[in-house]
Formats: sequence, C-alpha cells, structure tokens
Amino acid sequence: MTIAAISGLIRPMLEPRLPDGLDVRWFMNAEQALEAVADAEIGWFDMNDQTAMADTLRAAKKLKWLNSIYAGLDFLPMDVLIERGITVTNGAGINAVTIAEYVVMGMLNIAKGYRELVRAQERREWLFDSPGKRELAGSKALLLGYGAIGRLIEPRLQAFDIAVSVVRRSEAEGTLRPDEWRARLGEFDWIILAVPATPETEGMIGAAELAAMKSDAVIVNIARGSVIDQPALVEALENKAIGGAFLDVTTPEPLPADHPLWALENAHITMHLSGRAQDKMFIRSADRFLDNLDKYLRGEPVAPVFDPRLGY
Repeated sequence: MTIAAISGLIRPMLEPRLPDGLDVRWFMNAEQALEAVADAEIGWFDMNDQTAMADTLRAAKKLKWLNSIYAGLDFLPMDVLIERGITVTNGAGINAVTIAEYVVMGMLNIAKGYRELVRAQERREWLFDSPGKRELAGSKALLLGYGAIGRLIEPRLQAFDIAVSVVRRSEAEGTLRPDEWRARLGEFDWIILAVPATPETEGMIGAAELAAMKSDAVIVNIARGSVIDQPALVEALENKAIGGAFLDVTTPEPLPADHPLWALENAHITMHLSGRAQDKMFIRSADRFLDNLDKYLRGEPVAPVFDPRLGY
C-alpha cells in the first residue's frame, strides 16, 4: 500500500476523492508532520513555516514524490531533492491569473495616482485634477520571465495597447535574448520582473541597471525580492532616478517596520499578497494533485515538474 503524508488543511477537498489503496497520514502541525512522513512515499506538507517544511523534507527518507502549492521552492534543501532523486511538482501557474491581475492593478495604481485618490477620500476632499496623468496606451513594457505568470501578463498588457518586449532564450518576434535587454533598458516605461529565484537571477537589477532606466520608468516586481539589489533600489527611489516601484516582494519578508521603503512615496508595497488575492487556489491545487496522483499510481509522468538543479 502506498503511504502519503498530507497536510490536514487540504483534507476536506481531497479525502472524498482519494483512490482506494492509499494510506494517508494526515497532520496538522510541524511535529505531526515529522511523524507522518517517516514512511511516506508521497508528500504534500506545505506550511507557512518554511523552515519546518525543510526539516520535514529531510525527515522523509522514503519520499519519492513531493507536491507543493508553492511555485518558488528555493527555501528547500536542493541537495536533498537531488541526492534522493525525488520528483517534485510545484504550484507553477496555480495563482498565475491573480498575480497577472496584480501587475495590471499596480501599473494602473501608479499611472493614475490612485494612492492620492484614496487619501483624498479619507480626508473627504474633492480633487479638481487627477494626481496621476500617465496613460498605459502607447507605453512600452519589458517583461523579464515568461513562465506561467509571464505568459498571462503579456496579453493583459497588450489589451491596454502596451507594447510588450519579452526576454526569452529562444528567438521570436518581439522578444529579446538574455544578453540583449540590458542595452535596451532606456527604452521602457515599465520593467516587470516575473523570473524565478535562482543564482542567475539574484541581483539582476542592480545599480547599473537602475541607472540605465528612464527617469520615469517603473519597476514591477512579483518575482522575489532577491532579484533586485534592494539598497540600490532605495537609493534610486530616494533620488528619484526612476519613477517608482511596485513591489509585491521584498527582502526580507516581512519587511521591518523601520525599513526606508515604507516611507518612500514612489514605492508601493503589497506584502507578497498577489497570489493570495483569490479564493480558488486550494480548489485548483487539489484538482491538480488528484490528477497527478492518478498518473503517479499508474506510473505515468506528473506535471509541472520542478527541477532542483535549475531552481524552477
């Protein structure tokens, strides 16, 4: 009998639909997880405590397939996954729709000065001019990252008549290669980061890249805080060397209350909530897991597969 260790939080959506012959060890906390995974071949042990998740993985000596709702799994010990040959399916694309919508929200928020409108309403003050006068139509966006999220961002921006240039390894019309985009940074009004967190992408936007941008360019980061040199970004925003930043992710998270980013008028922080701004994540995740479970038990490939060697 195949043994699976699964978080009890997803139990109501899974239990009535699980196949016969599967021995499920449900758990509700980190301590129970360590016991549940001891003999498990299949594991789905997502927790808010990422350190506890890493500890649980190390304890799962017999694990063959790890499933996760997280798209980015850079907090797990990659060496353990590689050494044990564990197949990993992640949450790539599960929240892509709402994250892509967040990108559009952030751009419109900055373009139209919506923050000032909210403040004016709180003051009960009727404004006679718009605090934001940018139009999305006719602007240019550079999209770094063309995975499940990037592929949904592109058509949404195009619907606003934004010219989108995508960075891809494979050449296609309207795309830039990884060795081309830095030389073209000065052309874009919006720089959107949707890349995975890997050693290759860490600090990919630094002081040199920020200096090459237009003075009114806006960075939108829904990737990871680590892809931007954050001290360099703070300096650029303080000096108004760029127009602004819409940051769903920061380093660290949560951002300390005394961090200078909080006080900058041209920084907009949304506390890594873009993927949570929906009510279908667990439904989609359960459906995907059950589909993969059926394939796994039949010896067929599961998807989407996370490659610990690449980090995505």
